[in-house]
Amino acid sequence: MALPIPLLQLKQRLVQENLITPDRFDALAEEADRKGQNLIDLLVSSKIADSKYFAVLISQFLGVEIANLGNKAIDDDVVKLLAEDIARQRQAIVFAKEADGTLDVAMADPSDLSTIEFLAQRLQAHVRPYLATPDDLNRGFTVYGSQLTSDFKRIIEENIQESLRSQGKTGAEAAADLPIVALVDNILSYAISLRASDIHLEALEEKTLIRYRIDGLLYEVMEIPKAVHPAIIARIKLLSGLKIDEHYVPQDGRFRHQIGANQYIDIRVAVMPTSFGEKIVMRLLEAAQKPLSLEELGMLPQTAEIVARNLKKTYGMIIICGPTGSGKTTTLYGIMNLLNKPNVNIVSVEDPIEYNIKFVNQSQINPEAGITFASGLRALLRQDPNIILVGEIRDKETANISIQAALTGHLLLSSLHTSDAPTAIPRLFDLDVPPFLVVSTLNLSLAQRLVRRVCQSCIYSYEPGEEIRKNIGDQFHIVGIGKEESRIPKVFYKGKGCSACGGTGYRGRIGIFEALEVTDPIREMILRPNFDMEALRVEARKNGMKAMFEDGLEKVELAMTTVEEVMRVIRE
Repeated sequence: MALPIPLLQLKQRLVQENLITPDRFDALAEEADRKGQNLIDLLVSSKIADSKYFAVLISQFLGVEIANLGNKAIDDDVVKLLAEDIARQRQAIVFAKEADGTLDVAMADPSDLSTIEFLAQRLQAHVRPYLATPDDLNRGFTVYGSQLTSDFKRIIEENIQESLRSQGKTGAEAAADLPIVALVDNILSYAISLRASDIHLEALEEKTLIRYRIDGLLYEVMEIPKAVHPAIIARIKLLSGLKIDEHYVPQDGRFRHQIGANQYIDIRVAVMPTSFGEKIVMRLLEAAQKPLSLEELGMLPQTAEIVARNLKKTYGMIIICGPTGSGKTTTLYGIMNLLNKPNVNIVSVEDPIEYNIKFVNQSQINPEAGITFASGLRALLRQDPNIILVGEIRDKETANISIQAALTGHLLLSSLHTSDAPTAIPRLFDLDVPPFLVVSTLNLSLAQRLVRRVCQSCIYSYEPGEEIRKNIGDQFHIVGIGKEESRIPKVFYKGKGCSACGGTGYRGRIGIFEALEVTDPIREMILRPNFDMEALRVEARKNGMKAMFEDGLEKVELAMTTVEEVMRVIRE
């Protein structure tokens, strides 16, 4: 969100409302400037106030209304009066036309008079500005994407067929005449408008399949002629700095794609040879990560308090657990951002570096150059660190060096592939870490999964049927809680499906968590000669640990997700 309010006036308002002290505001303003972050985002992540408060504050200051596009029917034809590239560049969405011809425009910065004047001249109409939140802009950009897929397929097919008909060329020769640069840009733009996290380009026997991963699930977007495949692969390799003439060896690369005046997406590219040609998977990452509070990551107050308490410790280990794609890296980066202060030296060894964080010394592993997690971590210990991030503990050597680092006065953050928080302890045993070192170093094991958020534009409530109640009761029993009928929410929520969420009923994702704090009773359990995993779980629950299923069910009750989503990720 832009900051159209003068800094001094924003400070006075927040201080007057007893939301912050003058010194705290100055410190956060200095931190935002130092890290190159948006001050509003930092104030939100620091829990001074939520984003809705600042949206209302800015709208009142500027004397404009909030667009609130999530609750409005948007006229697609009106939106497309302004070309998508200009809309993204100017961060403005034309969403309605009034009876007198005035165009209503949602803007990230309604105080930007040059943009208002530019739009008025370009659209030949009077422009009425509204304040657009990031959600409003995303809602508007999906309108551009909704038509793109059919246009994209039609343009490709028409080009190829026309080339084949008029010149008698082969499919490959016809593909050479296609505007491949524009086609690749369209694939990326459409993915970005749909909030996709990954793009899959898959070579099948007779065609190429394009799939997007949106909110954790893969969707088939389109099929295109196989003749186009080599040219698209070559274009993406060129952008990523990969070898264009190498077709039989996996390759990894990266490039940056501009989507607005000051907006970029970092795209991580992985090329893999398959039986019908090369497959490419592109991971879309925001070039600059927005600062997120523990609550914004999805932690409820009890979990956030446990994590915050352990982040204040100056040494020991915090381990994030979960399968691939469960959001571990996002949580680690969120925690790193909270710890990123001028008086500490933070170093990391990662595979790969997903986001660049200012003032954090990030290193990428490179086995060909002899840089592994173990050797990288050993080198980092000579860099006078206070806080160390190890992307993942994969082997015995990395585990033991991590333990030694945590023992010698460093706070070490890392991740493990385990199903829940307590299982991190026997996993460390498997990596030859003796129990006495586990109890000496491990402060917190935090397990997580990602569930899709209920779309707030089409949400509705309903009472659960007997089958759902039985499934919940059975899951209580599986996680060792017992069937407690009184703990099943009386009202559940779903999304009907609308244009804002692409008809899925979901929009965005949030974490569900399980935090095991290593307290004295837990240490005693770990040090017992005959380690008992089930006894550890029972003791952890006595100490206040909530199972991920319980955390998910609370979020169902708070209308944040659905019971189907929680069941889906818990049973995976």
